[in-house]
Amino acid sequence: MVPAIALTIGGSDSGGGAGIQADLKTFLALQVHGCSAITCVTAQNTCGVSRVDALPPEALTAQIEAVLSDLPVAALKTGMLLNSALIEATAQALAPLAVPRLIDPVMVSRAGSVLLEPEAIEAYRQRLLPLAALTTPNIHEARLLSGEAVEGAADVERAAERLLELGPQAVLIKGGGLAELRGRDYLLQRSGTGQWLTHAPVDTPHSHGSGCTLGAAITAELAKGQALLEAVQTAKDFVRNGLAKGLAIGAGQGPLCHWHSLL
Repeated sequence: MVPAIALTIGGSDSGGGAGIQADLKTFLALQVHGCSAITCVTAQNTCGVSRVDALPPEALTAQIEAVLSDLPVAALKTGMLLNSALIEATAQALAPLAVPRLIDPVMVSRAGSVLLEPEAIEAYRQRLLPLAALTTPNIHEARLLSGEAVEGAADVERAAERLLELGPQAVLIKGGGLAELRGRDYLLQRSGTGQWLTHAPVDTPHSHGSGCTLGAAITAELAKGQALLEAVQTAKDFVRNGLAKGLAIGAGQGPLCHWHSLL
């Protein structure tokens, strides 16, 4: 058996709900072999993050090179990069690659927690977004990257246009950060018109890692050869089903269930 292979570049979540852990669980659930390169180590649980330690950029580069020198990665994603040095190391490693690259600009959580050093925002704009086959900001991140005030559907569409001008081939703005846009995400491709992708919102407090999981599911489907629109639609279904069976673990916000297809 020779499965498709995907690579995730991001932070470790000690609570197992988001980051590298969520990505690898998603790859496994979608029958893709997952590889990883860790950018930083977080101490966190369902109640929040208590510490973040960034790895040296040389350590990140070595991980990526070790994977790529041996394994035929068919698609990859980035997650939490934290600072300019890690963004630069990631960009240098990704620039020569001719595979779909999903850039998830992990800057601010959907709840509003900042996950990126302020000076690194411009590094995202200049170094990573031009490399993206798809970038997947949430509402907060779309505001930061586009410079637009995003308060409704029309603002989302305008922000997506601004982001497309920064170089990615497609933009998917996740609408869950606004009450009126729950269950709605806006996809704008350079090769076509924008479209709203909608599913019924799932009422659950246990949604930790849903953004990471969406990006990982899209990456897995791209690795298997799906076209972008179909990959996004498949990923949205995967996340919706995971949220419907969210895990009520810990004292805070539990994660969605990555093995829902086995239940």
